[in-house]
Amino acid sequence: MTGTHVNCGYVPLVDSAPLIIARELRFAADEGINLNLLRQPSWSALRDLLALGHLDAAHILSPMPVAMSLGLGGFPAKIDALMVLSVNGNVIGVSSRVAKRMRDAGWNGAFDDPCAVSHALLSTADGPLRVGVPFPFSMHRLLFEYWLKADPLCRDDSYQIVTTPPPLMAETVGAGELDVFCVGEPWGSVAVDAGVAELILPGVAIWGFAPEKVLGVRRDWADGEEDTCRALMRAVYRAAAWLDKPDNQVLATEILARSEHLDLPDHAIYHAISGEIVTRPNGAPVETAHFLKFHQNAANFPWRSQAGWIAQQIGLPDGADIATAEACFRSDLYRQHLGPIGVDMPGASAKVEGAMRYPTAVASTKGHMILGPDGFFDGAIFDFDVDQR
Repeated sequence: MTGTHVNCGYVPLVDSAPLIIARELRFAADEGINLNLLRQPSWSALRDLLALGHLDAAHILSPMPVAMSLGLGGFPAKIDALMVLSVNGNVIGVSSRVAKRMRDAGWNGAFDDPCAVSHALLSTADGPLRVGVPFPFSMHRLLFEYWLKADPLCRDDSYQIVTTPPPLMAETVGAGELDVFCVGEPWGSVAVDAGVAELILPGVAIWGFAPEKVLGVRRDWADGEEDTCRALMRAVYRAAAWLDKPDNQVLATEILARSEHLDLPDHAIYHAISGEIVTRPNGAPVETAHFLKFHQNAANFPWRSQAGWIAQQIGLPDGADIATAEACFRSDLYRQHLGPIGVDMPGASAKVEGAMRYPTAVASTKGHMILGPDGFFDGAIFDFDVDQR
């Protein structure tokens, strides 16, 4: 295959779709990129390969550029988020044993009530909850802890975090080693299909517009391979736009399900693509608004305020550290590489996170940009201009 060769790593999740579609539908080839996708077994493996230069780019968790650039865990490396690949898409689930205990105590199984769910979970716990998350520096962990710690019943010893690769989540729950998990689809649905778990909350119910995965590269690669970086971003942007068109959901599901990609049944993938989530074995699908976005509402723009919120949740008190975190989300490169092809750009590179309860028109280069909703479940807001100081 001709074109500039780009090695790109990914973990088998539905939100790796922009990269898979960019390759399979030739968006990458059209931009002169030979996109070589390399499936990885865990986030730690992916992190190390990217840091050591064995990968040019990667589908990574949105907090990973912040953590890696600050030397938190693993090899320190200056890693940037060129663009957001997906917004939302996570689920919180519990083992069948815990679900039964919650129902016996009066929980009605609602999939959209964060406060009722946390109260039922904590009030019926018979010891510290063993909570599976895919990686320590992940939106899964940040959202889970932000949510659970808001409940008055939550104490420091109410739970313990257990790092579990996404493809192993269902198996680990089934073995009785986890009580709760937060994971990206399709692995929550896989646990339900296996009859070992029930889903109790979607990530979108905690933060309405959480950046989940980003296109990560080393900063020296972004600076030294400017033409390739531009071509890769354009190809992935086109793929993301294609994915958010409802008419493409069935084909997207078929492509992702192939053995060389996710290698899973179509229905497990379609739940996330369509937002129709089956929360319990043999249950009816629950329509979940804004469950997963790839492109709509400026989903691909790497807002510096999102990086600031991540830094705040990680617990970075130093102003220099926060500035380093914010600099990882490369809104400058997004404007530079995608602006010339007519992509609508917001008037600012940061916003007040959590302020929009409804779709809201904002100033942009083409005047067509609508953002939101992006509210936090507790009504909080993160004001970039205030909270960064």
